[in-house]
Amino acid sequence: MRNGWAVAALAGALALAGCDSGTAPEAAATGTASAEAPAEAPLAANAVELRGDGLAAGAESFFFAAGQAEVEAALAKALGPKLRSGENPECGAGPVTFSDYAGGLTAHFQQGQLVGWNWHAMQDGDTAAKGTIKLAGTVQLGSARSVVEAAPGFAKVDGSTLGEEFTLRENRGGFIAGDKVEMLYAGTQCFFR
Repeated sequence: MRNGWAVAALAGALALAGCDSGTAPEAAATGTASAEAPAEAPLAANAVELRGDGLAAGAESFFFAAGQAEVEAALAKALGPKLRSGENPECGAGPVTFSDYAGGLTAHFQQGQLVGWNWHAMQDGDTAAKGTIKLAGTVQLGSARSVVEAAPGFAKVDGSTLGEEFTLRENRGGFIAGDKVEMLYAGTQCFFR
């Protein structure tokens, strides 16, 4: 059985695993989003949808730059209270505060505003979300390589020092390990490239 220190170390390692300007690399030119996106059905109260420009939690949608208190309250309502939070003062984009939620979701904040998110496989000490987390589109955490490579706007990030990295349209990115998606992200990240 691993203790809380190991969980904190793993969370810290993820946070320190990299730091750059933080945004997802440009997606393939063929994957640019339409300016006229179709209206989306409302989410269930216990659902979170991750988007390239922010996220939705239940009936509330948040663009990057939304207030931290409002975003954290909506995520807690949908997924349960945050599991842990911390700060990475050495991020290349400036100090980043993060909040981890059940189901492997981490929200990133700077100066009290939402600036990014990442969704990763659950770590020791995490719990399953009481709600659902999904990425807008067909690609999800755990999706097969073939699903990712067939997604609109898919492009490999050549020369990534972080592993097998890819981008999707709408400024989203992720990593494949083996034949499955192991992490998805958008917005400001602390990846040391």
